[in-house]
Amino acid sequence: MKKIKVKAYAKINLSLDVLGKRKDGYHEISTVMQSIDLADILEFEKSEIVKVFCSGHRVPEGEDNLIVKVINFLKEKYQIEEGVLVRLDKKIPLAAGLAGGSADAAATIVALDKLWNLNMSADEKKEIALKVGADVPFCLEGGTKLAKGIGEIFEDLNVPHMNLLLVKPDIEIFTKKIYDKWDRLNFKSHHATCSVVQAIQEGNIYKIAENIKNDLELVTSRECEVINQIKEELLKKGALGCAMSGSGPTVYGIFDDLQKLIKAYKDLEGIYSFVFFSKTIDKGLELYE
Repeated sequence: MKKIKVKAYAKINLSLDVLGKRKDGYHEISTVMQSIDLADILEFEKSEIVKVFCSGHRVPEGEDNLIVKVINFLKEKYQIEEGVLVRLDKKIPLAAGLAGGSADAAATIVALDKLWNLNMSADEKKEIALKVGADVPFCLEGGTKLAKGIGEIFEDLNVPHMNLLLVKPDIEIFTKKIYDKWDRLNFKSHHATCSVVQAIQEGNIYKIAENIKNDLELVTSRECEVINQIKEELLKKGALGCAMSGSGPTVYGIFDDLQKLIKAYKDLEGIYSFVFFSKTIDKGLELYE
């Protein structure tokens, strides 16, 4: 096998409770994470060198690029001599709260396991994923999950199909900065996750939409007032409920009326830098060999 292609799906948070800072610097959270059909496409090909080519977007270089971080980690761990060429067709916006970098890292773990015949177990893949980033273990599996700890302790959920509109203003948000401000401002959690889980278990899209909430909005919206503006616009245009994903700044709205969603998409696509009609899906990665 010389070449592998992977579709790496983005995620949103249907809830995000920040429960406190741990001694290792990470934060204890309780969140419902949900895969959506927005995806990066990655192609991996055996090579003598390590090189990542990216179309259309500025991406970090060196170890700041999670793809490179995974490649270097696996080369060292398994004493791999050869390199790999990675072609990344970037569709998930950078620093958007959608786990684009984490999805790419998860895709790299799975692709190199096959390309280099590493035969890693599921537990080994998850262990490596957690060393790379808190969202990477979820991106390996995807679907709908209640996640605790730093986001690595999972319980599977079965969410009803939902149509979404994603809106990202032309700003980038960096997760560490937002968590640092959360600590300094001494906010308290909304504890929305329990209500969202209950609504999912009931299969009630209206109750889900009513209860979605993200603690980090309290921080990010103070810096970026446009987040509240987007939420107001989505609600006026027929969203059942809306919330920010991750540390932001992407906001998503849940719609039960497809015509209202399409009209909202057309109204907002010329105003904001990224507007995407999306839906919930049940996987994090898709391989094409």
